[in-house]
Amino acid sequence: MSEESMHSLEDLLDQHDYDMPQPGDIRIGVIVANTPQGLIVDLGLKRDGIVPQSDLSKLEPEERDALKVNDEVPVYVVQTEDPEALVVSIHLARLNQDWIEAEALLASGEIFEGEVIGYNKGGVIVPYGRIRGFVPISHLSDVTPGMGERRRQQRLARVRGEAIGVKIIEVDRHRHRLVMSQREAQREWEDKKRGELMETLQVGETRTGHVSGMRDFGAFVDLGGADGLVHISELSWHRIDHPREVVKLGDEIEVYVLGVDKESGRISLSRKKLLANPWDTVAQRYVQNQLVEGKITRILDYGAFAEIEPGVEGLLHISQLSRNPVEDPRAIVKEGEVHLLRVVSIDQKRQRIGLSLKAVTATEQIEWMAQKEIADALRLEEEEAAQAARGPIRHPEQEESAPLDDAADEADEAMEQADVAADQAAEVIYNAADIADEAVDRAAETTEDVTEKAGEAADAAGDMVDEAVETASDVAESAVETGEDASRRRG
Repeated sequence: MSEESMHSLEDLLDQHDYDMPQPGDIRIGVIVANTPQGLIVDLGLKRDGIVPQSDLSKLEPEERDALKVNDEVPVYVVQTEDPEALVVSIHLARLNQDWIEAEALLASGEIFEGEVIGYNKGGVIVPYGRIRGFVPISHLSDVTPGMGERRRQQRLARVRGEAIGVKIIEVDRHRHRLVMSQREAQREWEDKKRGELMETLQVGETRTGHVSGMRDFGAFVDLGGADGLVHISELSWHRIDHPREVVKLGDEIEVYVLGVDKESGRISLSRKKLLANPWDTVAQRYVQNQLVEGKITRILDYGAFAEIEPGVEGLLHISQLSRNPVEDPRAIVKEGEVHLLRVVSIDQKRQRIGLSLKAVTATEQIEWMAQKEIADALRLEEEEAAQAARGPIRHPEQEESAPLDDAADEADEAMEQADVAADQAAEVIYNAADIADEAVDRAAETTEDVTEKAGEAADAAGDMVDEAVETASDVAESAVETGEDASRRRG
């Protein structure tokens, strides 16, 4: 070969080297081997590229597992000085592609959905591919300017792990800065999610949502794109006056889809359909002639309804209110009152229970009232004694052991006096019940005059009951005063 030909060949080789990629270039290569040092990639040049293990470790495990020999992959040229091989990066090539896509989203104004993976005082972190995007707190929909610092941090913590719709509002590759906004995307995002939800939502489905609002007539539940209404009658099997009695704002609840109106965008939901119906097992808990407590919930011309447990109401017919004729049920019972009643009929299939007030005997009424009085008195005394024992909050250095011991002794003594008074009241009340029983028995065997005497005896028994309850109340008040004196002495 002539000297001139040799120079021409060298020129061609030099030209080939001149066209070699520079650091920062993106090239497409083919994986030819997987070695302990890393992946060998054929770039169509004199030297192969090598992807070091340190670069592969930055990929997700499933990404690494997907890389096979003969696969075509984009790589980022990192270093060209090594005469044996080029150092290239798959991680940086994919990161570069994420930046390109982020710039395209900025230009188009499209919304994308991202998961909040963290937060700080300034906002939340939402990754886009391998880029850590940031949503400033001023661009979050759930955070308002006048919100206190503690509530603001609670809101930020609550959105962690949630998927939110955002728009990219700034891309700066050199400063590694990717800024997003939820506020700018909110309206479009809500319309999009609502449309998707309305297309997929089916009657009869069970969905999970969060209570987003409450009104007198029901609760609104966010299903992830649209709110549905749970009417107050569908919140619980028992009667409630306001949704707050069974749910709170922010509660996660399961709901049953009753109806979907795509034209109006209305969604009807039920909570109680997913709860056990107490009527399904009512015959297992109640039998005919059983005594039950019932709270009067409604009064009509033909009688009153009484709730004997949450979700189970029975009818107290006007004929079952009294042994004497009744023209208006309101003359006998009032809404909100609790009465001792007797079960006279049960129809589980038709969800009906018949109740009677007149079928409850005087003895049963007196015993029930006595038990209620004693229970109420004991509960009140325990609460007052506990409050007296607690006393005002004091600093440890201000406390003295002797006054505290004296106060505790006095509080214990007050509790003992209250217990004795309650026992005495119970004994008097039950004696009164016995007297009333004897009076009724004598009345059944004798004339109307004896009946009048029995009535007088019953009245006397009632006076004894009132006197006993008053005595118990006086002793309880005395106990409370003693406890208060002890608390003041301790202070």
